[in-house]
Amino acid sequence: MERKEFLKRLGMSSLIVPLLHACSSDDDEATNVGDCTSTSSETAGPFPTKDPSSLELVDIRSDRTGVPFTIKIIIQNKNNDCAPLADAIVDIWHCDKDGYYSEYGGTTMQTVNFTAVHFLRGRQTTDSNGLVGFTSIFPGWYPSRAPHIHVHIYNASGTSLLVTQIAFPADVTDTVYTTATQYYTKGKQDTSNAADSIFSDSIANELATVTGNVTDGYVLTHTIVVNA
Repeated sequence: MERKEFLKRLGMSSLIVPLLHACSSDDDEATNVGDCTSTSSETAGPFPTKDPSSLELVDIRSDRTGVPFTIKIIIQNKNNDCAPLADAIVDIWHCDKDGYYSEYGGTTMQTVNFTAVHFLRGRQTTDSNGLVGFTSIFPGWYPSRAPHIHVHIYNASGTSLLVTQIAFPADVTDTVYTTATQYYTKGKQDTSNAADSIFSDSIANELATVTGNVTDGYVLTHTIVVNA
């Protein structure tokens, strides 16, 4: 399916998402400029994509199963009064329903070996509205972390602008993990957003809006503000 048609079906051409005010400069301290605030930077974690340029994908599911999940991310430019940032390169990656990442494994950190596969990783370039969209599955969780998505944003020339993470509302994750038990077999996550070492000081700035249900799937919308 052509990317333009995919975005049209998702209703992205006229999508209006309220600005989710996030905060911090590179040292994770809030930097406010009027109503336009840059999004918190976070670690890329131990499982970043090894060759993201080879994964220019809209549908990142591969063979992974789980509750359907549409991811819509808008990139805005703090240095232009939070206007949409076109032609930004956006990489995302997240774990599967069981908490495993592709491209890694066979170690004490992740015992199952997925080094030869690339599921749940993808790259897209923002349109004139600063928007990218991905088709995925609702992520699972693993010990000591709340459910999350990793995001790395570059400008059109490939210069890194921000590495951050996206959190989920607890009521949504609780519903998914206790209802869709044909996929998610571990029950509720063992770490809340508030107790998570990444989100504990910035959850309000990195919390996405997630709508939908287990039967029809969920849609995530999130705005990220970068210094471009």
